[in-house]
Amino acid sequence: MKAFLKYREIWLAAAIIVLIGLISTRFPAFADPGNLRQVFNDTSILMILALGQMVVILTRSIDLSMASNLCFTGMVVAMLNAAHPAIPIPLLIVIALAVGLVLGAINGLLVWRLNIPSIVVTLGTLTIYRGATFVLSGGAWVNADKMSPEFIGFQRAAFLGIPVLSWIAILVIALFFILMTRTALGRSIYAIGVNPTASVYTGIDVGRTKFIVFCISGMIGGLAGYLWISRYVIASVEVANGYELNIIAACVIGGISIAGGIGSVGGAVLGALFLGIISNALPVINISPFWQMAISGSAIILAVVLNARGERQQGRIILRKVEAAT
Repeated sequence: MKAFLKYREIWLAAAIIVLIGLISTRFPAFADPGNLRQVFNDTSILMILALGQMVVILTRSIDLSMASNLCFTGMVVAMLNAAHPAIPIPLLIVIALAVGLVLGAINGLLVWRLNIPSIVVTLGTLTIYRGATFVLSGGAWVNADKMSPEFIGFQRAAFLGIPVLSWIAILVIALFFILMTRTALGRSIYAIGVNPTASVYTGIDVGRTKFIVFCISGMIGGLAGYLWISRYVIASVEVANGYELNIIAACVIGGISIAGGIGSVGGAVLGALFLGIISNALPVINISPFWQMAISGSAIILAVVLNARGERQQGRIILRKVEAAT
């Protein structure tokens, strides 16, 4: 039982249950299964993006351009749909994934081949991708009346009573779980985060692996681009402006260490869900926007403190083992 409680995900899941319980005392309908299903659906895009960011952070890197990637890719597919409504939605999703992959590959190449810190690279491409969106659209918006009904309705269609958007999130979660727990790439990502130098001696190509994780985060940004635009039915240069902070916050709250090497798919999902519940619940119980930001910020600071304490404790445990062996 004691070993079971060491998992950060258990405590985070318990915190989410307590949070739902507290909110239900003010707004009983919040805990209804139908409402919780809607909260999950509302948080699906953030969950998907947090998973893409997670694999980057685990390698001691960061992708600040995900929201700009989302904005650019969303504009591309929205303009394509407006100009050619007959293009099937699955093909548009493939195009979104491909465009996102190219943007992610640019980040990865700059980090890999030029050895530029990821925070510098993605801070630059954050601006470039959003500027490219302005150039592409000429500053114009693509509104709902220019989008086809299929473009808007695909993710809203229900399967077994659950919207397609939620099913897409579940599929992405399952794929990332397999990637991180059942593949050599997943093990390499963790190894690089724990000790990049030792990873080289074990035969892991650190630069190539970082390139791959940026490609993955780029594809996730591209997928989120279509999902975001079809959900909020508007494409503009301002789409998801500043949303990269929410993505990183979800990872931090979920226990993904900014120092790399520590974190899990479950943690990233629960971190996004925690933020999703807060953003859905606080307006319902009439908390002012100022206090909403203050509460969200406090949750992030608390998560960072807990992460730091957890990492120190792990370090001490390793030292005790070394001391015991000598």
